Amino acid sequence: MNQTIVKKKIGRSFILLLKIVVAVIMFSPIIWVFSGSFKGINEFTTSSNIIPAKATLENFAYIFKNSNYLVYVRNTVLLMAGTTAGTLLSSALVAYPLARMNFTGKNVIFAIIVGTMMIPNIALIIPQYIMFGKIGWLDSLLPMIVPAFFAYPYNVFLFRQFFRSIPKELDEAATIDGCSKIGVFFKVLVPLSKPTFVTIGVLSCVFWWNELTQPVFYINSDQWRTLTIALMTTFMYTAGNAFVINWPSIMAASTLMIIPPMLLYLFGSKFLVEGIKTSGLKG
Repeated sequence: MNQTIVKKKIGRSFILLLKIVVAVIMFSPIIWVFSGSFKGINEFTTSSNIIPAKATLENFAYIFKNSNYLVYVRNTVLLMAGTTAGTLLSSALVAYPLARMNFTGKNVIFAIIVGTMMIPNIALIIPQYIMFGKIGWLDSLLPMIVPAFFAYPYNVFLFRQFFRSIPKELDEAATIDGCSKIGVFFKVLVPLSKPTFVTIGVLSCVFWWNELTQPVFYINSDQWRTLTIALMTTFMYTAGNAFVINWPSIMAASTLMIIPPMLLYLFGSKFLVEGIKTSGLKG
């Protein structure tokens, strides 16, 4: 009996040690970025120590003094808020009839929507660039915000799966009480779908906060530059005739950029797990 208990303790200790090792490996890039943000340029290039020999806040001061950092934050927040609001509203509205109504061709329409998930986004960006250029939307956030109001297939799929898990008797009861179809959607389904809304909202926010490909294609001026573009182009300096990257300032900007997604996941983790789990209850 004692040997069994000892074996269980050894097994649990091994699993705990394995978890710690995996956690350290996963968090090591974040730790390295955080450490580098407090190093001077000379120490960063000559020392690989995690703990800075002489911690400094000059890198954070450099960001605000030598760039329009608050403008980049504003643009990124506008992009994130606009696309998230658009995809939540449009994806839920598209999923509603697919999940709760009966009409000819419903399954075909859903199959086409899901099928579009197989198309790489990068394959569409050139024709979209040409189209948005002709209507004068380039060098703005519109080419990214407006398409979000036409629903994203994956989000439609998640909403549909969750809506199908809600008993239809609730729709019938609301209809008897005088609710229209749109009333059933806003008064019955939306309140019950909070986990899915939070899940898709958090995933959308994090995606657009970190998105680089589309802003690089559509934005040219500093006026509409986002944080991801700024990390590529802004925090640099010239040393003689050489073009040198100011890595500590990039690390400082990256540290500030990491904080919002981490807070979103921290406060939305409960709903993330629940939303993803319940979205697959009924096929």
